[in-house]
Amino acid sequence: MQLLDFEEPLQELYEQLEKVREIGSKTQVDVTPTIQELERKIDAKKKEIYSNLTAWQKVQISRHPQRPYTLSYINAMTGGNFIELHGDRLYRDDHAIVGGFGMIEGQTVMFIGHQKGENTKMRQYRNFGMANPEGYRKALRLMKLAEKFDRPIVSLIDTPGAFPGIEAEERGQAEAIARNLYEMFRIKVPIIVIIIGEGASGGAIGIGVGDRVYMLEYTWYSVISPESCSSILWRSWDYKKEAAEALKLTAEDMHRFGLIDGIIKEPLGGAHNNPQEIFDRVKQTILKDLADLKQLPVEKLLKNRVEKFTSFGVYREVEM
Repeated sequence: MQLLDFEEPLQELYEQLEKVREIGSKTQVDVTPTIQELERKIDAKKKEIYSNLTAWQKVQISRHPQRPYTLSYINAMTGGNFIELHGDRLYRDDHAIVGGFGMIEGQTVMFIGHQKGENTKMRQYRNFGMANPEGYRKALRLMKLAEKFDRPIVSLIDTPGAFPGIEAEERGQAEAIARNLYEMFRIKVPIIVIIIGEGASGGAIGIGVGDRVYMLEYTWYSVISPESCSSILWRSWDYKKEAAEALKLTAEDMHRFGLIDGIIKEPLGGAHNNPQEIFDRVKQTILKDLADLKQLPVEKLLKNRVEKFTSFGVYREVEM
């Protein structure tokens, strides 16, 4: 288990647990009571640590290298009954965004999401989950395909942002994201959006317009990352903790402001501590909302979606 810096108090307990298990396996001595006691201590310490996390610590959890990514969720929820589709039919296939049809409890769903790599080689292959314009155009192509066959869409967001390279701008990064926003308001099938990790800027919102929007407990959603915000405001990355607090980017903040519909609770210690548990919770949330959204007439579905997003923000009219 790879621990984050604020989880260091758990290090000694995990080492003790490993030693006890090793002794038990070598000597055939029954060490079950000792193991159970250490596990209780670990759970108690975890509860203590996770009961008062800062915004920056939640950002760290969302980036944990052992955290499950989009394809892990899709394969778990569909039992592997998933057919990935490729390419934007204009330029190339973007490996940072994956999508395709999958079966979930007998229902065919179009899954779309950002995919980060699980090791160095795969992270490079997936461009660290940062999509180019062709990734967003692929996502829109798949959404249109889902609409054509009257299949709902599930969008899983986990990206540090859209790829900021010159070549992405040359191929129309801003237009691709803006086009997705425009079109997603008009897609005539239910759309459920879930932030499963990082939700940064246009890279996230490019596949983030939906009838229901959720965040996992230890994720973040913001127009900018804490590091980039710090570098702009303080001319240094040293103030990323302060930036994280100021941005109000946590799931609790977003729910309090009415910008998301709910928070999906994670297992103690984060999704990477019990992937199957979080897969089940996400699956049940999707099934529940699909049952509700399918009851709405298309006109009502689209009207509610537009009203949902146009109601965001606060303004005041001033007489001149």
